Amino acid sequence: MDWGRARRITALGIGVLVLATACATKTAQIDPPGGSGSADWGACEDVDRVANTTMECTTITVPADWNAPDNGETMEIALLRARNDRQTDRIGSLVINPGGPGGSGIDFAAYLAESLPTEILSRFDIIGFDPRGVARSTPVDCITDADKDAINGFSPDPVSDTDFQALVALQQNAVGGCYSQYGDGLARYASAQAARDIDAIRTTVGDPKLTYLGFSYGTLLGALYAQQNGANLRAAVLDGAVDPGQDDVATSEGQAAAFELAFDNFTAWCKNRGSACELGADPRKYVMDLLAKVTASPPAANGRQATSGWVLTAVIAALYDESAWPYLSAGLSEADAGNPDLVFQIADNYVGRSATGEYDNSTDAFTAVTCSDDASVETVEEIRGYQGEWRAKYPMFGAPLATTLLPCALWQAPRAPYPTGAATGGPTIVVVGTKGDPATPYANTAKLAAQLGTGEVLTWEGEGHTAYPKTPCITDAVNGYLIDLTVPPAGTVCPAR
Repeated sequence: MDWGRARRITALGIGVLVLATACATKTAQIDPPGGSGSADWGACEDVDRVANTTMECTTITVPADWNAPDNGETMEIALLRARNDRQTDRIGSLVINPGGPGGSGIDFAAYLAESLPTEILSRFDIIGFDPRGVARSTPVDCITDADKDAINGFSPDPVSDTDFQALVALQQNAVGGCYSQYGDGLARYASAQAARDIDAIRTTVGDPKLTYLGFSYGTLLGALYAQQNGANLRAAVLDGAVDPGQDDVATSEGQAAAFELAFDNFTAWCKNRGSACELGADPRKYVMDLLAKVTASPPAANGRQATSGWVLTAVIAALYDESAWPYLSAGLSEADAGNPDLVFQIADNYVGRSATGEYDNSTDAFTAVTCSDDASVETVEEIRGYQGEWRAKYPMFGAPLATTLLPCALWQAPRAPYPTGAATGGPTIVVVGTKGDPATPYANTAKLAAQLGTGEVLTWEGEGHTAYPKTPCITDAVNGYLIDLTVPPAGTVCPAR
């Protein structure tokens, strides 16, 4: 199964994922490194229109390798600019990233153009970009749809050696295809390179200093930008913190614990609903029993079998946002009765699979970025050990998260780990953490703030992945910071509701 570390649904809840696509129709050259650049903005294709908003697109050209910017090799980065027609007292641009890695910032910006608070839309252009390797920006495309289906549907915890080695073989085939197609050039999709692209974006939109809003993996890009270009940063909100100091093993184990907590919170929610919750008095037992049941006899719909991999993927996806919990409860109950349609809808949304079986490239990009960033290389044997250890410690999510380490253990391309360090010369950065966040555990929040040296923690005692703009307390604090540069008081904690 394929639901790796700190990835996917990110700031968007499962019920509001944007499915629109956009294409840049104009191209601007950025003079590497750090040239003044220019943008020729044009109409966007296939973007859902938003009332009172002008949307324009462009594509900029950046060095493929910022460490050798003059070698002539380049990549294309696609941008979208959403400008509210009622804008007054414009401050500048708000550059956003939804996370992933693999999430489309263009789709996300189109969504935010009608969902961000009016106070923000009236003062900022919203700038979305697809990071290098993602969607419209020199996309990585190297894992077949068939391989993705096989991996996603595979047992989330293959116990026997035969089954475990079968999963290893599937992952080896997938990542081997990436190396065969891109070779050592895969290292150019590393996060440290993508963060350098952001300053080219700042130059393109004409802002003397960057105002940035990053969610989930987008917090890592924001932190790297602050380290690289602190003096060019006006303000940054990092919501759903990734801890850059953790290796992949620690990150995965931390997520296993956080997803267990999130499922406990889902269980409490379910019990409070009484008979309105379809999973009964013990949702954890219900899910574990269902996983065993579909392993023995998976229900089918439209020629697909709802195996344990697909069922647990739906559980993982729905835990990202409390608004998805009623759909999860209903979907699991329906799957138990033989109808897996809703389970497939939730899981497919998460892994980027269309109703016709075609995938977007978010898995390809996620794998290329994550494995390029991964400085510590685990062996398959070590991962097999983690699988058993974490199964005992985190019964529902531990073993599956251990197996998500396999692609990077099998990765053949060079590694390009990002540096860690302070944001020198920059402003105070607001780091937002959610107590019930399953994907970026709350403990990461203070760690990232401390590492930056300029971080100020803002806490939400809520559920799900990321906090802004889900609750008035968080929204007011972030708006005040982005608009007036008013930093929330130290130790600010916002109630769940």
